[in-house]
Amino acid sequence: MTALPPIERRQESVPPARRRLAPEARRRQIVAAARAVMLRRGLAATSLRDIAREAEVSVGTVTYHFGGVDEILREVVTSESHGFYSRVVAEARAASDPRAGLRALMAPMFADSEPVREHWQIWADYWGAVGRRPEIAQTYAQQIRVWEDCCTELIEQGTAEGVFADVPARETAVKLAAYSDGVGMQRAQQVPGLSSEKALAWMLEFAGALLRCEI
Repeated sequence: MTALPPIERRQESVPPARRRLAPEARRRQIVAAARAVMLRRGLAATSLRDIAREAEVSVGTVTYHFGGVDEILREVVTSESHGFYSRVVAEARAASDPRAGLRALMAPMFADSEPVREHWQIWADYWGAVGRRPEIAQTYAQQIRVWEDCCTELIEQGTAEGVFADVPARETAVKLAAYSDGVGMQRAQQVPGLSSEKALAWMLEFAGALLRCEI
């Protein structure tokens, strides 16, 4: 009788979500899953169960790390703000002069790319949630002001150098942020005729009017 070959025992790989992760790594995994679900379904239709399924963990694991969808949303938005703007801000601060810095700060916000479209989709959901429940923004409002902070610095620099008109820097930065949010949301809604190039041109035109200087 011919001996049968030994049965090969396949080593089952442990799904990533089931591996033991450090608490911070698990939180990042859940936040990344929440971001993906929000982009796919929208915040209003996103539940803890959806997030758990996307992260391949139990609902109990999600609630162990987060108090609910609102807390996860705060983490998504904070992470999005710092992740999206970190390179933009670094390039703006490294620019040769304040006007070039403002252009470097504004141009990437209206680029015709998937990351930019995703960014504005997340912000649209966030502002919609804040409009319904303002309290969800109170605990971390300053953490997402990365763009405004850099804009304020550039305006202060330009004013000190005599490049820009003498305007209140923080207030002007908030005006520019508000305008960019509006234009960005219009782009996210795919308003006909509002191209990436036109959105940036409007932004630079508005900044120039506020600072009384061609940007």
